[in-house]
Amino acid sequence: MPAATRPPFKSSERTGEAAAPDLLAIRNAITSAIDAGVWATTPPPQEITIAGIRALRFIPNGESRGTVLHFHGGGFRLGCPEQVGPFAAALAARCSVSVICPAYRLAPEHPFPAGLSDGWSVLQEIEALDNLPLILSGDSAGGGLAASLAALSTSNTFRPAGLSLLSPWLDLTVDSSSYQQNAASDPIFSAASAREAAQLYLQGHSPDDPLASPLCGSAKRLPPTLINVGAGEVLLDDAKLFHNKLIAENIPAQLHIVKDMEHVAVTRSFELAGAKETFETLVSFISSRLSSTAE
Repeated sequence: MPAATRPPFKSSERTGEAAAPDLLAIRNAITSAIDAGVWATTPPPQEITIAGIRALRFIPNGESRGTVLHFHGGGFRLGCPEQVGPFAAALAARCSVSVICPAYRLAPEHPFPAGLSDGWSVLQEIEALDNLPLILSGDSAGGGLAASLAALSTSNTFRPAGLSLLSPWLDLTVDSSSYQQNAASDPIFSAASAREAAQLYLQGHSPDDPLASPLCGSAKRLPPTLINVGAGEVLLDDAKLFHNKLIAENIPAQLHIVKDMEHVAVTRSFELAGAKETFETLVSFISSRLSSTAE
């Protein structure tokens, strides 16, 4: 893989603000759950540092066929690699890939573009050290990061083998109609929580910057893409509209809408409605992309 260049960020990294007590309390609860082994996997992941950024790497039993770089969700202000551990471990085993989950910096202490900058640094280092096919992936806000990184990669001579977006948050303007239409059927996310998360992340930066909201940018040269979303999610329109952009640019794209599935169910628990179906669809997509790259 050719080495990528520094992305043309429209805003340099900025000093953020302190997290509110309620946000810190949620983060502390997540840390306590990690310590209690809530998301533990067997075998445990490798603790690694890539470009100075902590990450977890889940490896297959045998030789790896490729790398999946997955970004966790949490509205850019919450979440960590451990929370997607069981999902990442299962994906590594089924697809014979290494799954790398970075602990990118969170808002409000580190506003846009800090998380994106971390993702780009990790991607650059993987490109430089690994000749295996690379698939970008993310859930919720992490899906937005993955889509932005895919666009940056294609503009810097490297095209990932694929892009998987799970209940992705792709438009930080928070003005799509599905926020109102699916308000009663989405217990996880809402217009109010999206606006709060966007404010903490952007801190005055324009929400329609394509690097923050991939739906506002070009889909040209993006890699083959899988988009998965629940039919009752407030982010349904983000998924549909992004799929339309990909199709308009003749990018191979699959939109997988699952009835009665909650937000990012597949990364939360395989016992949730739609999670197993989503996982099998993702496995099929990754396997097809690895096979196509190998030809």
